[in-house]
Amino acid sequence: MAFDPITLEVLWRRLIGIVDEAAATLVRTSFSTLVRESNDFSCVITDDQGHSLVQSSASIASFIGTLPITVRHFLRAFPPETLEPGDILITNDIWYGTGHLPDVNIVKPVFYRDRFIGFSASTAHLPDIGGKIRSPDPREVYEEGFQIPMMKMYRRGEPDRTLIDLIRYNVRVPDLVMGDINAQLTANRLAEKRLGDLLDEYGLEDLRALTKEIQGRSEKAMRDALRRLPDGEFASEIETDGLAEPIRVRTRIEKSGDSLVIDYAGSSAQVDRAVNVAYNYTYAYSVYPIKCVLCPEVPNNEGCFRPIDVRTEPGSILEPLHPAAGGGRMLVGHYLPAAVFEALAPVIPEEVPAASGSPLWCVNYTGLDKRGVRTAGLFFQNGGTGATARGDGHACLSYPSNVSHTPIEVIERITPFTLIEKTILRDSGGAGKFTGGCGQRIVFRNDSPARITVSFMAERTKSPAPGLFGGGHGGRGQVRINEREIDPKVTTDMEPGDTLTLSPPGGGG
Repeated sequence: MAFDPITLEVLWRRLIGIVDEAAATLVRTSFSTLVRESNDFSCVITDDQGHSLVQSSASIASFIGTLPITVRHFLRAFPPETLEPGDILITNDIWYGTGHLPDVNIVKPVFYRDRFIGFSASTAHLPDIGGKIRSPDPREVYEEGFQIPMMKMYRRGEPDRTLIDLIRYNVRVPDLVMGDINAQLTANRLAEKRLGDLLDEYGLEDLRALTKEIQGRSEKAMRDALRRLPDGEFASEIETDGLAEPIRVRTRIEKSGDSLVIDYAGSSAQVDRAVNVAYNYTYAYSVYPIKCVLCPEVPNNEGCFRPIDVRTEPGSILEPLHPAAGGGRMLVGHYLPAAVFEALAPVIPEEVPAASGSPLWCVNYTGLDKRGVRTAGLFFQNGGTGATARGDGHACLSYPSNVSHTPIEVIERITPFTLIEKTILRDSGGAGKFTGGCGQRIVFRNDSPARITVSFMAERTKSPAPGLFGGGHGGRGQVRINEREIDPKVTTDMEPGDTLTLSPPGGGG
């Protein structure tokens, strides 16, 4: 079936509208702030082969890379002939999912007139998954929380009550966790219903012809963009703050005609701490920056990524082997766009930004809230983005994660913390013709009636964000408790009245 340009555009936008409505439903029905305030989720519709068709607009961009891979893993475990209307699949497996256990993937086979036509899928970062408080500390995945293998959560519309009980018994805040999971279920079901309405309205039997057209045009757009780049090999090498020693990310990009290979051979080996990056996450944060600079106007779908091959070495920091821990995989994974941009800077200097004050910073906590009620969760605060050839970086904006700040009012309402100060750190962005985005300083007081435990996901406290083409580096970050600088990779306690000062770093100039 062929589509004229106007009909194709209408149908494409309708699909985006469907997945955006599912995302809005997830946000409005979720219980935790991670989805509702920070947008740490994504909704995706795939074809019957598990290849992405559309992704929700306001969500985590990396999940367009991870979630379709998860769907394809499900397809291998549950072939179409084993799926029935009302079935819903679930997993948080690190190697099949997003790389850490708090991200729960829920996938609903979509049936239209009793025929299987695709999947409605969602990923959401839950407020707790049991185990140790989330931090870089764990040595193995077993310490990080409750693991859900690839399985059916619902069969023919009937829930697996044993699984639900197991989840509730293994997390600190079961009502919040199950509230978010139920929000995902609602979003997935809504997407299935809306897809059926769309097919009815336009007299379509399934999504295959539309999928072929959308993915084919998107692939052509990316290949056309790649042809405009010169052929050759481009390389970079960066170091993260790491642990006792820095972690090295070595990147080699080979561009030939209308295809691209990103090879991370020579990067550091996997480590016995929770900063390992599962391949799915490595893949996602490798193709995402290419899409950003070469083909930003095309909505995300599988076709955009077909010309890009991402290669890693098994047992490396970017493809760890079981039972490696990965709860803090963003502490390395969020460096990958900077590594890709640095490699490509000589050939597209007008397009790539300087390094940002990322990875995203977050505070994880557990203990009693201000009312003396058991609580556990996390919240986000951001540093500045890198400057570009067109302008200054943005202050206090997350890149590449797309996660929003947790509003201060929300932090004060549901956590043990009360805000004392929140200030943009002027001149913390790297100097240059265009300056890096500024970081910030946020001071909190622990107003819990008891000791609480806190841990952090924070980087660039040792190695600031470098500039590009002579631009200055951004200011480095700091974490302080009672004005004493601490190692953000170490879990620590805070007594009532203690202060916590976060200073996420600025971007490069």
